[in-house]
Amino acid sequence: MESLANLESFVRSAELGGFSAAARRLGLTPAAVSRNVAALEANLKLRLFHRSTRSLTLTEAGERFLLSVRDHLEGLQGAIAGISNEHAEPAGVLKVSLPPGFGTGYILPMLPGFMKRYPLVQPEWMFENRPVDLIAEGYDAAVGGGFELASGVVARTLAPAHLVAVASPAYMAGRRPPVDPAGLSAFDGIVMKSLSTGRLTQRQMRNVAGEEQSADLPARIVVNDPTAMCAAALLGLGVTVIAKPDALPYLDSGELIRLLPSWYVDAGPISIYYASRTLLPLKTRAFVDFVTEGFQRQRLAERFAGSIG
Repeated sequence: MESLANLESFVRSAELGGFSAAARRLGLTPAAVSRNVAALEANLKLRLFHRSTRSLTLTEAGERFLLSVRDHLEGLQGAIAGISNEHAEPAGVLKVSLPPGFGTGYILPMLPGFMKRYPLVQPEWMFENRPVDLIAEGYDAAVGGGFELASGVVARTLAPAHLVAVASPAYMAGRRPPVDPAGLSAFDGIVMKSLSTGRLTQRQMRNVAGEEQSADLPARIVVNDPTAMCAAALLGLGVTVIAKPDALPYLDSGELIRLLPSWYVDAGPISIYYASRTLLPLKTRAFVDFVTEGFQRQRLAERFAGSIG
């Protein structure tokens, strides 16, 4: 009977394309993963991988074996995790990736309640403006939008990612508000340049009637960070289009006003991402459920909806 460790090392190495990535996912050393796979090959008397200094690819026999064992391995691990966790308590380091502004404003305030409920969990939260590779980088979860769902990664939607047009009352004093997105061309625009493409970000706005128009803000000020866009708008430097969660505290206080209350940009959902639905560690499941409950309790999905003027 083949050991579960050997099978798991093989499957993760095949999925992630290397022993090093599999080792990070499994909490082992690359050498240990390589030994496990070599032992499996020796027991089966089959070569499962083509190895080179730069790549690791499945042989034809390896591809057939992966198809045969992957689903059964998930079931075995799920059964073991279920019986092991029946009376366990969430514990261990919880590594999470969060966007800085959104994470600090909406997820971090949930931390005291989370730590009180789960005192054995140690948060290790990274605040960063980038999509992370959960499996390869060893994250338990991530919160944000625009992640590509790689194999083995699932997402739970928390709220819509809607963007709205805003400006300060001081900037709008004496100016006539626009009646549609085309009217934004008459204002000083605070716009964002994409770090990846070097181009100014183009926005398409829509309304609840399903109509769409481009938000053509003149590029009076160009920045590369949403927090800077919001700060520039607060300084009265022009009009910007930012995520409603970023604008919400200032809309509530009156420091910013929303222009075009019937129009918004739909940038997809804000989601919480994690590596596996069936093999989720207790600490990760606790975090996912706690954040989801917090969003529901505070009605954040409704408050973040740009479709609600």
